[in-house]
Amino acid sequence: MQIKGFDKILAENITNKKNKELLKNQIDALKKENIKIITIEDKEYPAILKTIYDYPISIYVKGNEKILNRQAIGIVGCRECSSYGENVAQYFAYNLSRNNINVISGLAKGIDSHAHIGAIRAKGITIGVIGTGLDIVYPKENQYLYDKIIEENGAIISEYPLGTKPEKMNFPARNRIISGMSKGIIVVEAKRKSGTLITVDFALEQGKNVYVVPGNINQINSVGTNDLIKQGAQIITSYRDIEL
Repeated sequence: MQIKGFDKILAENITNKKNKELLKNQIDALKKENIKIITIEDKEYPAILKTIYDYPISIYVKGNEKILNRQAIGIVGCRECSSYGENVAQYFAYNLSRNNINVISGLAKGIDSHAHIGAIRAKGITIGVIGTGLDIVYPKENQYLYDKIIEENGAIISEYPLGTKPEKMNFPARNRIISGMSKGIIVVEAKRKSGTLITVDFALEQGKNVYVVPGNINQINSVGTNDLIKQGAQIITSYRDIEL
């Protein structure tokens, strides 16, 4: 409007056209990638997610949107996990999946990946909640797992539009969705200062059950989990310990 010859109406027409073009590009990309937008008005939107304080108004979904209202348990833990942690994550995911429980995790390296793998091994349902747009796989090495989750009737979801890069602040925010969609969360391994503990904080704030697998007291990956046990979190050593 500061340019000579431009008035308010002309300025609005130009900006509206740009916004329409951006919107059209997003819609075209969503169709191409077979990604759906599910809002809080849609029946597919996870009802349990609406019970948390800061639920997303809409989520982007790739894969099977019909599974989002099934009973679910979240499995979380550190990225640099031990072989013990890998085995434990797969054990719980495998057995929960065999009992028709969705397994939810963050599709990150480490415990997250092995939680998804365990569910897939059981021919069960698993959901990855990511901190990027659905057109970006992070880490890139999980492309195969990303595709396998969808192939096995699972889903990948995000609250972020296409093109959103893996910004550091996105991942703590997505953790509230992992816990928000779950009846409870299982913590397999966590260091004293860990992003996993952010998910625990969200779960407690949301009134969810927090289950902790005890770890080797000599391992750095067990410091966070064993501290949670000291603070009163429920110890589990079998999938049968989980209350559904």
